[in-house]
Amino acid sequence: MIGGKRLSQEQIRKLKKYSPYFRNLKLKHQQEFMKRVGQFIKAKTFIPRNMEEVTEEMKVLVAALSVQLTFGLPRIYLSHFEKILIYPDSYYSTINNQYHKGEVNPRFGIIALSWRNLVEGIAYESDGINLGLHELAHAIHLENRIKNAEYGFLDNKVWLDYSDLAAYEMTKIENGESSFFRNAAAIDHYEFFAVLIENFFEKPKQLKNYSSHLYECTTFLLKQDPLKL
Repeated sequence: MIGGKRLSQEQIRKLKKYSPYFRNLKLKHQQEFMKRVGQFIKAKTFIPRNMEEVTEEMKVLVAALSVQLTFGLPRIYLSHFEKILIYPDSYYSTINNQYHKGEVNPRFGIIALSWRNLVEGIAYESDGINLGLHELAHAIHLENRIKNAEYGFLDNKVWLDYSDLAAYEMTKIENGESSFFRNAAAIDHYEFFAVLIENFFEKPKQLKNYSSHLYECTTFLLKQDPLKL
């Protein structure tokens, strides 16, 4: 594969087993998806924490989630985030002295993930809670604003429309009104975007029924529609 890493048959089997998004793609799109997964794996340094190694399965699953989020866009590989740290479980972060399931650190170009929590997010694929999608959504949000070769890949006009809708939903949550989104979405705009992305991919029908405008806005941002793969 030009510029990337061809996936092994075992890696492809893992992709088919653990990625419902990949399974639902048409064959020609699956080929492109695999190329992007291979390129993502090649571009990143995977670092084990409190464990001996990052397995090929771990690399494939993390890469697949990233490619899933960016599949409708030009080839975006989150170039600012060169290192991906994998912990076996929740871990203690010395940055803010708290336990985490995952975090994104733009200062050091790091994405950190708890493997157990990532797998749980994949296993329960329709509950709107997916650690991998959540943290990678943070990375996409940040990458879009970092001035490098991938800067500004999210349409600014659509983003402004989205921001108004997000602010409205966050205010509803803060006021104790009924909302489709869990309370954590109201913490800030980064959290709302991450929670939105989880639901966009895991509960697309419910999200569209709740707010067709917000759903449509997200399809325009990511240039894809999970209901029309």
